Amino acid sequence: MTTIQFPETLKWGAATASYQIEGAANEDGRSPSIWDTFSHAPGNVKNGDHGDEACNSYHLYKEDVQHLKKLGVDLYRFSIAWPRVMPEGRGKLNPKGVAYYQNLIDELIENGIEPMITLYHWDLPQVLQDKGGWENRDTIDAFNEYAVAMFKEFGDKVSKWITINEPWCASFLSNYLGVHAPGKTDLQAGVDVAHHLMVAHGKAVQSFRELLPDGEIGYAPNTGWLEPFSNKQEDIDACKRGMMWQKEWFMDPVFKGSYPEKLITIFENHNAKLKLEDGDLELISQPIDFMGINYYTGSLGRYKEGEGLFEVEEIPLDYRKTDIGWPIYADGFYNVLTDLHETYGDVPIYITENGACYNHEVEDGRVHDQERVDYLKQHLTSLHRAIESGVPIKGYIVWSLLDNFEWAFGYEKRFGIIHVNYRTFERTPKDSYYWYRQTITNGWFEV
Repeated sequence: MTTIQFPETLKWGAATASYQIEGAANEDGRSPSIWDTFSHAPGNVKNGDHGDEACNSYHLYKEDVQHLKKLGVDLYRFSIAWPRVMPEGRGKLNPKGVAYYQNLIDELIENGIEPMITLYHWDLPQVLQDKGGWENRDTIDAFNEYAVAMFKEFGDKVSKWITINEPWCASFLSNYLGVHAPGKTDLQAGVDVAHHLMVAHGKAVQSFRELLPDGEIGYAPNTGWLEPFSNKQEDIDACKRGMMWQKEWFMDPVFKGSYPEKLITIFENHNAKLKLEDGDLELISQPIDFMGINYYTGSLGRYKEGEGLFEVEEIPLDYRKTDIGWPIYADGFYNVLTDLHETYGDVPIYITENGACYNHEVEDGRVHDQERVDYLKQHLTSLHRAIESGVPIKGYIVWSLLDNFEWAFGYEKRFGIIHVNYRTFERTPKDSYYWYRQTITNGWFEV
């Protein structure tokens, strides 16, 4: 047996997102989000599922905090539902919505858990979508109004903030590939939304510096890893193009003050143009305190003429997969982290999401999810390798605390370390919960 020992300074956490767990979609003044609209439209979500009740965490947050306390985490990453606190998208705050998050924050702090707030985890108020949503530059200012209000309401108790979660998903997956809300299939819309999200991030960082100079703020892009199928240059180049869509497109503007020219050209060749305005890149490229990284999967890639925008074909071969169909590729996690360090330097990193989908049910009061334990062991070993290689990792936050509404997959796919019965809302900690608790307590595990 080999011991994987983590630094005592590493922060441990668990994560959720508002639309995925809260429920209470029509209570206490919350207005609809784009995900309410999208999930209630036939054919968009598996089994016609929606987030009206989700995990009922809006009413059961105290129980969830107790699970966090018993887990022993340092951090709880959660998101604020924009339409719950600001139902018109801008302007007047909803006191009941604000009170919910104030109560959650107080409950966390009273139980020794530090809150980490994500401002945007995809639930744009539908009233703003009706005016063009993120394709409309006015939404940048609306987001900044919302962010400023949240900084003022909660900044005296919360020091760690994330502006945008997975901007690739909120732009290209949602507006070009059509998989997520609002479900558009327009590359120009995807490029516009991606850029406006990044400008909104920059404006929020600027406001944060003025209001909360002692706090920490970053964002949380998602990354995968494509390992070249061979050492042929065409395969190597194809994998770089494929990853550039998630990595450089959303990181170069922040850390280098520019978008990758190669990608601008590819988009232009497909009749989509990047629309830069004066000052945009200066806003986006302000210094941030950390980068959040969400990593789940990777695979092999090789050049294939005409295959998608980037002429790259994914070759998963016989990798084991999780129950959502994603290849398990823990080496890719190490590769992503060391590559980011080499590319962008000593930017502090929090792993803001990492976890696995396995759809185990409760048997005799327990949930035996050894596969998830194995996944976490493999990926935490890769994380340890990255730390040993000099990557400045500040924390690891598992996805997810609870089984929840898994976006277009509905309730069919379970990522939680706690099982949720969606009829009764009963929570049952899984074997992975207990393994993770032991790892946090010890600061190590054996492989």
